[in-house]
Amino acid sequence: MTNLSPRARLATALLRTAATLSRVSGRGDGSVIGGRVGLKVEPRLLALLSENRQVALISGTNGKTTTTRFTAAALSALGPVATNSFGANMPTGHTTALAKAPEASNAILEVDEHYLAQLLVEARPRVVALLNLSRDQLDRAMEVGMLAEKWRTALTAHPDIHVIANADDPMVTWAAQAVPRVTWVAGGQRWQEDSWACPECGKRLDRYGEYWRCTNCGLTRPSPQWSVDGDQVVDPTGQRATLSLQLPGQVNRNNAATALAIAAEFGVPLTEAVPQLSKVRSVAGRYAVVRRDGRRARLLLAKNPAGWLEAFDMLDPGCPVTLCLNAREVDGYDTSWIYDVDFSPVLGRQVLVTGDRRFDLAVRLQVNGIDFTVVDNFAAALRTAPEGNVEVIANYTAFQDIRSEFDRVN
Repeated sequence: MTNLSPRARLATALLRTAATLSRVSGRGDGSVIGGRVGLKVEPRLLALLSENRQVALISGTNGKTTTTRFTAAALSALGPVATNSFGANMPTGHTTALAKAPEASNAILEVDEHYLAQLLVEARPRVVALLNLSRDQLDRAMEVGMLAEKWRTALTAHPDIHVIANADDPMVTWAAQAVPRVTWVAGGQRWQEDSWACPECGKRLDRYGEYWRCTNCGLTRPSPQWSVDGDQVVDPTGQRATLSLQLPGQVNRNNAATALAIAAEFGVPLTEAVPQLSKVRSVAGRYAVVRRDGRRARLLLAKNPAGWLEAFDMLDPGCPVTLCLNAREVDGYDTSWIYDVDFSPVLGRQVLVTGDRRFDLAVRLQVNGIDFTVVDNFAAALRTAPEGNVEVIANYTAFQDIRSEFDRVN
């Protein structure tokens, strides 16, 4: 920060002021408006704030926020970390995150998958972690194969970057192979419906459990250097460490493995990084527990078919579940994607349905043969559920509505 030009210093000061005003007025955390103001005054502010820092970018369709939070926790062993681990994953949010942590020599930034190419240029990262690619908001977002090609093209222009990539996702593997130095993580891929065709030649991929290959062009699952075995993570040397995560599900153990691979690249030993991960209890409200009228509701965020599949894997057996669906601008207006989701994991539970598009979801559940009750809002869902534990799965704006009702729990 000491080397910033007067213009950049002014932009940073105005950024902080705008962010503070946004927070105190209750309009949000200020990340977006702050960055917007700063970049308006100095369009190069993101690049300037990235100078003299070691930057890691984390991108993918699902798991970005959690993996970013895990990575920031692991790197905290080295000192302050600049991060946007509560979201705001576009350039405005990145700029604000860097401006808020001028003393941090390390930066861990979650990046919306459509902005990765821009951040490669402006943030000049040391490491890029690629988690997964699956369908998401197809009414306004790029098709998965096109996005993989965009990633591959962008990475080709930056051959010196070290990529940490999910070996289990063929789309990610193909994109990551554009650079010579890749660390492969067995990051899992429960949702496979977007990667049956080879991204290189278009022929059908053969799958054998976690292993996949194309018999036509030879594209094959790489051998991972990092993997998860039960509750243990295994590093490239074969060293094992037990994960004691506060966040549920196999998907978060896989996210933790990626975070530890990034931390190792920054010089944090496995034995020092692993204990830091157990301090992460909630990520921007994800997995938070809220209580009201004798009900204990755990909040799970699911924004697309792959996310809903992973959320079902985290449900406590037998618990009532509330499903919340909206279709506002940031969710995508098209709800037809819910027909890609198999809702059979909630069979036999009490299922409550709410949200702006609750009737769309009700029809989908009926098609799946699932009994449910439609309620007007989340408060009504809690009143309808019996006292005790309740699981809640909501897409983005429905999730934020619930957080607002409970004073933006974190």
